Amino acid sequence: MTRPFGADVLAYVSNELDQLLAVADAELASGYPGDHLGRQPVHTAYIPAQHFGPGVASLWGAQAIAALNEFAPGPGELAAATGLAPEVAAEVRPLVLAKLAAEPIEDLRIDFEDGYGSRADDTEDAHARAAARSLAAVLREDTAPPFTGVRCKSLEKATRQRAVRTLSVFLGALLEHGRPVPPGFLITLPKVTSAAQVSAMAVLCERLEAAYWLSHQQRLYFEVQVETPQAILGPDGAATIARCVHAAPGRLAGLHYGTYDYSASLGIAAGYQSMEHPAADYARAVMQVAAAGTGVRLSDGSTNVLPVGGRDDVVAAWRVHARLVRRSLERGFYQGWDLHPAQLVSRYAATYAFYREGLPAASDRLRAYASRAAFGQEEPATARALAGFLIRGLDCRAFSEPEITRLTGLAREDLTYARRRGIIRTPESS
Repeated sequence: MTRPFGADVLAYVSNELDQLLAVADAELASGYPGDHLGRQPVHTAYIPAQHFGPGVASLWGAQAIAALNEFAPGPGELAAATGLAPEVAAEVRPLVLAKLAAEPIEDLRIDFEDGYGSRADDTEDAHARAAARSLAAVLREDTAPPFTGVRCKSLEKATRQRAVRTLSVFLGALLEHGRPVPPGFLITLPKVTSAAQVSAMAVLCERLEAAYWLSHQQRLYFEVQVETPQAILGPDGAATIARCVHAAPGRLAGLHYGTYDYSASLGIAAGYQSMEHPAADYARAVMQVAAAGTGVRLSDGSTNVLPVGGRDDVVAAWRVHARLVRRSLERGFYQGWDLHPAQLVSRYAATYAFYREGLPAASDRLRAYASRAAFGQEEPATARALAGFLIRGLDCRAFSEPEITRLTGLAREDLTYARRRGIIRTPESS
């Protein structure tokens, strides 16, 4: 005959397991704190430093609006140009126009790497100072991006000193006259090949903070670009990127896939380098698993099929870009790169379509979540995912808070609670 543990034995065994698993519990809690719950931009606009200046966000918005009005003056033309259903295009076109007028760039990155090239030290110093002062001016504009940053050169030996120097000069000019580090400011570290480089970048951020007397509230954060095969798979067969994720706790904010450098490093012919290549899918899948639950965010890469030229050229590029944006969103990559102002049209059209099309089902499921959960038909992860979907749509202006409240009966703070806790807030749970 069997019998359950007595209270004293149960307490003893539970305590024994607590001791055995104490280290594993601590490592899990520190290494996998959960998803970052703040706003994530839907894109990053990369602008070479030599072309960056005041008014850039407004200029990109104006150029995108001009392209939309010229090549997709109505919903029908937008549907044909992006592959959206006509009724969806009619719904999102006014939203895209409003977005381009109010907040055309969500995340702006000033580039001192591939888009900038190799220049004399004095020249790059001058460009770094000018770009930093221009960024300060941009941040005072009505259309200022909520997220900004700078991409330095890599920490490979050949460019290491130049990377340090550019960041030092740039920050010195940005922080002139007591200006603070802008909220949402990130440093992008390209061509990472080892976790040691990520750890070294964390040390560099510490030294820069000390040099400029930055408080903890002014802490510097960075993201790494996954552009080399060494970043995915190390010589020992381990996933290097998983080690990178944990090499700078509290400082590493994101992993950005680099489409063309990564593809070229694998020997893929130029005509076949694409965000849709199986090699790209593999790299992103490894990135996704490595970052899950860590709070480190993911971004897809870019397409070099730019919307320039005549109508046929622009429309063809928009169709490619819109398809790739949708593909990334469906695979859980909620951010990507844009390299040209007119790409904002296809970026926001595809993004808004993704959220608008998913809105009815997400709203219905979240509204009915409490009753289904009572019968064991839902799990907390479902509530987190549904609330996260709606919050992402709110953040990029795919829909409004009154609209969400009407459809779900929930305010934004209720969605935030559900995203964090996995349950719908009630008076008892508040």
